[in-house]
Amino acid sequence: MNAFRHIGGCAALVAMLAAGCAAPHGQPALDSEVLAPKQVMAFDVLYSENCAGCHGTDGRGGAAIALANPVYLSIADDAVIRKVIANGVKGTAMPPFAESAGGMLTDAQIDVITKEIRTRWSKQGAVDAATAPSYAPKSAGDARRGEVAYGAYCESCHGPGGSGGKKGSAITNDSFLALVSDQGLRTIVITGRPELGAPDWRGDVPGKPMSEQEVTDVVAWLASQRVQDPGKPYAASNNTQH
Repeated sequence: MNAFRHIGGCAALVAMLAAGCAAPHGQPALDSEVLAPKQVMAFDVLYSENCAGCHGTDGRGGAAIALANPVYLSIADDAVIRKVIANGVKGTAMPPFAESAGGMLTDAQIDVITKEIRTRWSKQGAVDAATAPSYAPKSAGDARRGEVAYGAYCESCHGPGGSGGKKGSAITNDSFLALVSDQGLRTIVITGRPELGAPDWRGDVPGKPMSEQEVTDVVAWLASQRVQDPGKPYAASNNTQH
């Protein structure tokens, strides 16, 4: 028994000495070096640190839309996605991430995020045989027609005038409209919010998808509901208190 213990102790000593030869005392091992922020090229790390806070773990959605929505990826091409990541969306909570726009990411890192979003989360046949409305509008919208289209497609969930209902949130809320761009509204109308149970443009009225123009008109109506000073709990007073 003592012989076995002696042999085991020698083996442990040899292993320690070998480790010591591989990495001199006080010098970190090669695999322990920390990459500089600009050197990080792993999508999981880049997405987790820059995107997940709003778009959710694995792109499943959060405060912002789900990027892992195949319908979204069927209407937004790589150029669109890359531009949004790089430059942000002015007037909304989406900041620019490109160094050239004041962000922290290199062009190569933005390329990785853009490519992997599509590689991991797109899906062939996401819109089946349907022709999805275009990502950007092809014509001007009409708010009056949009109000009618809203009543037909959206009111059953979001309530009269967009004030909210049992199945959907208030989408004419002044604070909400102040934080989302017209393009953001259009994207949501077309792609839905599957993580919240909101259908895409095909699912509001069974068998009757919204047309390209109806989507454009609904967005025009929603945009017309914006107010100049959102978020105020009461009307401004002309009286000045001293």
